[in-house]
Amino acid sequence: MREIIHCSIKDIKPDVDIILKSQGVFTPPEPPEKINALLDMSMDLFGKLSIPMGIISEISISEFEVVYSGEGQNEKNTPVNEIFRRADNLALFTATLGEGISREINELFKLNEFALGCMLDSVASEGIEKVAEIAQNHFSEYLSKSGQTTPSTRIMRYSPGYCGWHISGQKKLFEFLHPEDIAISLTDSFLMQPLKSVSGVMIAGPKEIHHFEDNFPFCSKCSGHTCRERIKSLR
Repeated sequence: MREIIHCSIKDIKPDVDIILKSQGVFTPPEPPEKINALLDMSMDLFGKLSIPMGIISEISISEFEVVYSGEGQNEKNTPVNEIFRRADNLALFTATLGEGISREINELFKLNEFALGCMLDSVASEGIEKVAEIAQNHFSEYLSKSGQTTPSTRIMRYSPGYCGWHISGQKKLFEFLHPEDIAISLTDSFLMQPLKSVSGVMIAGPKEIHHFEDNFPFCSKCSGHTCRERIKSLR
């Protein structure tokens, strides 16, 4: 199974609370008027400039072992290396908002419009996560309809650049997935263009396989530890 997924803007509307939190705004019950104005402008630009789409493609455990090995720069022990071997199903994915919104963010920073640029960046970051969620839901529905799930099946996404999976892993991921079909390319430093794009693997299996402690050596360098909330959500 390999599919290109097109999303509508209304289905990826970013969560305002998450956006404001990322901006350090915690003022109840209403944010300051200037913040609201920046948010409104950013949401308007997001709706006008985003072209959300993604690709998902099933991959076997043996095939993913090759992809995951990448350029040989992964940490010795990683959560993903342990988890994918216990999976029932795997799928590579990539998702993007298109070039327009990434270009606009860059232009705003060049024009010293830092406040609007930062707000739009946060809106786009939340929006691209929504596209990835839609792709994941699509994979989940596919597995369910084909009778490949159980009541305990859960799916989590893992990406190069996180959890000890070196960013250079993008190279083999791209070779398998061919994101150029939706105009995503890879730079020499393994960053995706357009910038507001994400990629990785969706790992489906019993929820227990996703439980791991954040005590790997590289975990101390992680600022977010968002894996904790994601694991909690599996319950």
